[in-house]
Amino acid sequence: MAGEATTIARPYAEAIFARAKETEGFQAWADTLEFLSGVVSDRVMKRVIRDPKLDQESLTGLLFDIGGERLNYEAQNLVRLLVENDRLSVVPEIAVIYEQLKAESERKIEAVVRSPFDLTDGQAAQVAAALKAKLGRDVTIQAEKDPTLIGGLHIRAGDLVIDGSISGKLQQLAHELGI
Repeated sequence: MAGEATTIARPYAEAIFARAKETEGFQAWADTLEFLSGVVSDRVMKRVIRDPKLDQESLTGLLFDIGGERLNYEAQNLVRLLVENDRLSVVPEIAVIYEQLKAESERKIEAVVRSPFDLTDGQAAQVAAALKAKLGRDVTIQAEKDPTLIGGLHIRAGDLVIDGSISGKLQQLAHELGI
């Protein structure tokens, strides 16, 4: 289902991104999508959205009431379109894809760095600088402590995975030895 949601969400995210680029409203759209994502992900709202007794006009009105001033004219048009096409459930995926497009255009990427110990600010800065040189993008580090790594680092930045951990090296060796 996740693949299907991505396929459905991508054209919406790309259209929103194109509009944001035209109007230089990247952050405004990011905020709107984050808000809408939170609304449609709410447990109670999921039931309301799926309720067959609630017609499209009422659902749209409810979402406008919830959004209030957070939903400008263009955001309201998006809500109308999503309701008409029964696509409210993919709003969280639209938000994720939009953020990816935004980060790509800004030449930014987030890297998750797992380490068996807490990284110091200096260590995180060194990893960010090395990744920036490799990827040609500004890198934001999200550090996670994972004692199972034993030593070294495990880095994931977009599609790039660098496993320099001791546990990773041991797993690789075991695989090569057929253990």
